[in-house]
Amino acid sequence: MSTAKYTIIFIFLILIGLLLSQSMFIVNETEQVVITQFGKPVGQAITSPGIQFKVPFIQTTNYFDKRYLEWDGDPNQVPTKDKKFIYVDTYARWQITDPLQFFKRLTNERGAQSRLDDILDGETRDFIANHDLEEAIRSTNREPMVADSLGDGVGDKLRKIRVGREKIQQMIQESSNRQAQDLGIKVLDFRFKRINYISDVRKQVYERMKSERFRIADKFKSEGSGAASKINGEKERELKRIQSEAFRKAEEIKGQADAKAAAIYANAYNKNAQSRDLYSFMKSMETFENTFDGQTSVILSTKSDLYKYLKSY
Repeated sequence: MSTAKYTIIFIFLILIGLLLSQSMFIVNETEQVVITQFGKPVGQAITSPGIQFKVPFIQTTNYFDKRYLEWDGDPNQVPTKDKKFIYVDTYARWQITDPLQFFKRLTNERGAQSRLDDILDGETRDFIANHDLEEAIRSTNREPMVADSLGDGVGDKLRKIRVGREKIQQMIQESSNRQAQDLGIKVLDFRFKRINYISDVRKQVYERMKSERFRIADKFKSEGSGAASKINGEKERELKRIQSEAFRKAEEIKGQADAKAAAIYANAYNKNAQSRDLYSFMKSMETFENTFDGQTSVILSTKSDLYKYLKSY
């Protein structure tokens, strides 16, 4: 077989391979495909995984994700019904439910994200503006876990809400789906990621909270000081009572001891004359010792009881 023949066969095989590569395509489990011819969709969307075929070189495959997709909104400053300005940050999950309609209306995911920005941001602004701040941040009417221990209204009940955060989120999702029903997409979930006051209002709220906390702290300090003064007063009174009782008992004991000592002295004095003289002498000497020192001068009468012992000895 000549070289020219081999060359023709090789070129023919290359053309066959190129033709097959252009006519055959694979759809994965996470994908769905819309086939277009000269920019216009042909037939129905392909949503089942497997090997599929198209007209080579003329038809084009457009792949779209079948999974849940993410939408993340930009934080916006929104006024509530009660004229309070807040920042609202949101997110959502959406899915392409009709690839053919999606391609006709939005072309690709970038166009869908842009359209969702308009729908979800607009609905968020509308629903927040139609409800008070409490409705946007609270979900239930549960009782606040704050005890009214100060008796100054700290434990007052919160105002009842009629709608609540969960319901507002649900209403935004339902309204957005009504607007997106002809776009081939569906909003599966919508949530408020974060709600907060704008910076100026937030500073005022923080200052008011600090002022309230300081007021409560001062009240506790005042009550504590009063209780401490009362405790200290009771302590001082009890201490004086104990000291007085102890002094009384001590004096009683000393009196009993003195009486017993006097009885012993009297008994010893009355035993005989010699003992009495010795007792009188000893007591006189004790008197001298306790009364005089080396610098004391004294003049005694010759009739003095003290002088008689000096005279005798």
